[in-house]
Amino acid sequence: MEFDSGSAELNQRIAEWLRWDKNEKNSAEIRTLAERGDWKVLGERLLQRLTFGTAGLRGVMQAGFNAMNDLVVIQSAQGLAKYLLQCYPTQEERRRGIVLGYDGRYNSKRFAELSACVFLHENIPVWLYSRTVATPFVPFAVLELKCLAGIMVTASHNPKEDNGYKVYWTNSAQIIPPHDKNIQTSIMENLEPLESSWNLELLLTDKLNDPYDQMVELYFRKLQANVPRPFISDYNTGSPLRFVYSAMHGVGYPFVVKAFECARLPALVAVPEQRDPDPEFRTVKFPNPEEGKSSLVLSMQLANETGCDVILANDPDADRLACAEKDAKGEWRVFSGNELGALLGWWSIRCYREQYPDRSLSDCYLIASTVSSKMCRSIANVDGLNFIETLTGFKWMGNKSVELLSQGKTVLFAFEEAIGFMFGPTVLDKDGVSAACHLATMACYLRATSNQSLADKLNELYDIYGFHCTFASYHFCYEPPVIERIFKRIRNMDDGAAGEAAEDQKYPRSIAGGRFKIADVRDLTTGYDSAQPDGRAVLPSSKSSQMITFSFENGAVITLRTSGTEPKIKYYAEMCAQPGQRDWNGSKATLRELVDCIVEELLQPKENNLTPRSD
Repeated sequence: MEFDSGSAELNQRIAEWLRWDKNEKNSAEIRTLAERGDWKVLGERLLQRLTFGTAGLRGVMQAGFNAMNDLVVIQSAQGLAKYLLQCYPTQEERRRGIVLGYDGRYNSKRFAELSACVFLHENIPVWLYSRTVATPFVPFAVLELKCLAGIMVTASHNPKEDNGYKVYWTNSAQIIPPHDKNIQTSIMENLEPLESSWNLELLLTDKLNDPYDQMVELYFRKLQANVPRPFISDYNTGSPLRFVYSAMHGVGYPFVVKAFECARLPALVAVPEQRDPDPEFRTVKFPNPEEGKSSLVLSMQLANETGCDVILANDPDADRLACAEKDAKGEWRVFSGNELGALLGWWSIRCYREQYPDRSLSDCYLIASTVSSKMCRSIANVDGLNFIETLTGFKWMGNKSVELLSQGKTVLFAFEEAIGFMFGPTVLDKDGVSAACHLATMACYLRATSNQSLADKLNELYDIYGFHCTFASYHFCYEPPVIERIFKRIRNMDDGAAGEAAEDQKYPRSIAGGRFKIADVRDLTTGYDSAQPDGRAVLPSSKSSQMITFSFENGAVITLRTSGTEPKIKYYAEMCAQPGQRDWNGSKATLRELVDCIVEELLQPKENNLTPRSD
């Protein structure tokens, strides 16, 4: 049956969908919309499509080329498979295969199985995990099995309606340019699904392997080796500390339990309602422990009832880690990602010194994304390590780690403020399972050796390396043209000064009527940096996302950027004090005021109808 929407292009897309899609529910959804004449909705669903980027794919699960569904997953897998065949043309290379994993969301297992069929049809062997796994187990398997690539089907901490497709390259790090664009091109060249791509009977072939037992055993053997033996025997074993754990309705529980067993840590007290995978995420508004106390209500209740001292929580695919600790007044403190990054960065050095007391730190590296705290830089400067800043996202830190390791360097730790931590290079991506193990070990060590809490230790680090006050939040903005308008205005302020590389753009010179003077501006959308002699940014720039950093004369640094996976304008602020500088409250108050002024003057939330973060 043909439909006439009044648009030849839309008519063609409707016909293609109904011809290609073998999922009866989804094809019926498109047919019903066409019969109803709902051309606006069909145009939104079919005239645009999810674009494959460095974050892979992520979107709502529904029928249409602009969503996550069987057909789009098959098309994406076909494009990736063809691209792998181009990159690795020999039969010998192709034997290395690809590894696939999935979380507990709706359709995750099906999307992984459909993808497996595509690769099997191309005679590319497939390692498909037979049950849900934490995201880190996919890059770990790529590295250990020497696979060509890896795919994790997950939407991380997104709402229950979403799913996604995360791709790791041969080096086991997330893909970076030009692979993303090349894969997108290959997808567009291979849109028509093969009949074999829908045939799940291909999963019965001997070219399909399950890596679960082998990889889980190897992962925990390596994790145990990364915890110094004296710390296991002297501090973890018999520790009086107790930990509450939330899997946030995700996949993390069995893996974190195993990690605690390996390190002889006290048994976890799990939040029963959130322990097992539940695609409905019934007890949380957002299944994201980064949201803070609002996501940890049940954890805090359980910890209060059971007398536990520390709360650990993974996001649903267990690659991020949140932590809260009860203070002397009985109040819960939720640590920010930057605070945990400082603690774990210090701990990575402490562990290295314990295991290799005779080695110099001169070839050791700490890494953080550009919007994360510079506390690790301060630690590295004082302790004689190296610090590297990368673009936002673990794809950049993972690939930088690959580069450093190939040069014989030692990567101790990498982190991003969005509670993502890579403790050592066993997994070249953020890993909430190993982070939970190392953070709990540190807590036991501090209690045993100095009777310190995590908060006590953090304050001690601020005394030694300088107080680093950070603040990060966001506003929702659901209209891309509004985001474009906001950032265009920032680049063309009336009081601004144009730099040579900024062409006719005029960035603001100050905030709050001249009270807070701006020293330098770095715009990684246009590639401009006023701090550089030639006006060009050192870090790579990309016109596909917005990102501007302001460095103030008072030492504050504030970055405004858009999210690659969510409809948000995010802002990150930090005030870095010198070691011994004690007016911490003054630094906090100044930064808070500066952030409020930046938001009001540059983002203009009322005028632009922006919705602030609820928590």
